[in-house]
Amino acid sequence: MREEIIRMSKKELRRLEVINKVIERRIRQKDATEILSLSTRQVRRIVKRVKIHGAVGVVHGNRGKESRRKFPLEFRERVLEIVKEKYYDFGPKFASEKLEEIDGLKLSRETLRKWMIEESIWIPRKLRVKNDIHQWRRRKDCAGEMVLTDGSEHEWLEGRGVKMVLMAYIDDATNNVFARFYPSETTYSAMHSFKMYIERYGIPMSLYFDRNSIYKTTRQPTIDDMI
Repeated sequence: MREEIIRMSKKELRRLEVINKVIERRIRQKDATEILSLSTRQVRRIVKRVKIHGAVGVVHGNRGKESRRKFPLEFRERVLEIVKEKYYDFGPKFASEKLEEIDGLKLSRETLRKWMIEESIWIPRKLRVKNDIHQWRRRKDCAGEMVLTDGSEHEWLEGRGVKMVLMAYIDDATNNVFARFYPSETTYSAMHSFKMYIERYGIPMSLYFDRNSIYKTTRQPTIDDMI
């Protein structure tokens, strides 16, 4: 009779050892849940599988099967090409949002995170070498290529007046700063300060800002908005 070879990870071998102790009544299922960090329901399910199928019962049923959610290779290559070109200095979460918002490519943050790690585009914080010099992205070459903007609410008058918001614009290439004070960070303060910036320095090729609702609306556009 042909013997079946079962390949197991250290985690699965450890799981099998604990489950066998449960089956032999050397420990309780409750103890197994704590040792394996699983729920009572999961432990019961594994115990049942091991009783019926033996050691193979601890091996995940999807091992060796291709995931139904797997993306085509062409899609992966297209996504990574765009990330390398436009979002190389973004984290997986922000990059996945921009891919869906701007490029119409939808995939989960975790999938993109895995791809970016595999292509060495992004390194998880826990894998970064301590005390290593942080490699900042390369600045733009010419003035006006990209302007970073943000509003900062603070006690700018040091208690001698109300809080105000500083609407600031920083040119990524030259580090040139333009700023104006406003009562609060609103659509008006954003648009008015940007108008003043344009009148002095001209229209920048791109703006880099946060996801504040004053810059982006979540409602569906009306016909008037699209005209």
